Amino acid sequence: MRLTDLPLRQPAYVDVIDWNALSAAEGQRLREFGLCEGASVEALHRGGLFGRGPIACKVGRMTIAMRRNHAEAVTVRTGAEGETA
Repeated sequence: MRLTDLPLRQPAYVDVIDWNALSAAEGQRLREFGLCEGASVEALHRGGLFGRGPIACKVGRMTIAMRRNHAEAVTVRTGAEGETA
């Protein structure tokens, strides 16, 4: 499931990131925030009208705001770390 579809406050792990959907600078910035395959993530809040704006996410122990199009490039899985779907 995409990070944009993850229910709020449900812990998950990053499964795949479509780096080709992001520019080099955007990808680098997300890597600097600790977003990589296997990282723990949790959607905390959806901003904007009807929740269609940026998404506040917890990545590891850090809380970041992520643009919706960036979050759509992230596929997550729920369950235990290391567990495959």
